[in-house]
Amino acid sequence: MAEACWRLFLALWPDEAVTGALDAAGLAAQRLGGGRRMRRDTLHLTLVFLGDVEASRIPGLVEALGAVGGDAFRLQLDTLGYWRHNHIVWAGCAERPAALDGLVQALRLRLAALDFSVAETGFVPHVTLLRKAGVAGALPGFGPIAWPVAEFVLMESCRSDAGARYRRLAGWRLQAV
Repeated sequence: MAEACWRLFLALWPDEAVTGALDAAGLAAQRLGGGRRMRRDTLHLTLVFLGDVEASRIPGLVEALGAVGGDAFRLQLDTLGYWRHNHIVWAGCAERPAALDGLVQALRLRLAALDFSVAETGFVPHVTLLRKAGVAGALPGFGPIAWPVAEFVLMESCRSDAGARYRRLAGWRLQAV
């Protein structure tokens, strides 16, 4: 019998203030291009997508990720974008903090050492705001959102008829600088 798998990803999870600002930006973009707005409780920035992971591997994964270090940083979300190929409106950053790229690289290296298959595609830091959007013109103005990042989390994605639900499995603090 096949072992049960959990659909997992590593992410940055915004606090309430950042979530509120992202939700407001999603609402403004939705007014222009329609689409389905992401629920507030699903707004996040994916660092690494792991996909389906056997349940027996999760304790070792959690332990190994605890050894990944990194510095806390401030992420300045100051750009709205639209991907036509998948009809997604997203919030991102014009300048990526070195600490963000360092964290993603450290996570990928740790996962590779554990024999996890991780896509080496380019990392585009973004928060999905709308799905199935039909943006024809310019996106609304977008004031910068300052996101103080102090931890990363391991999340499970549970699919249902109501859409994805996310469950936090573990989290790790980043070093204050």
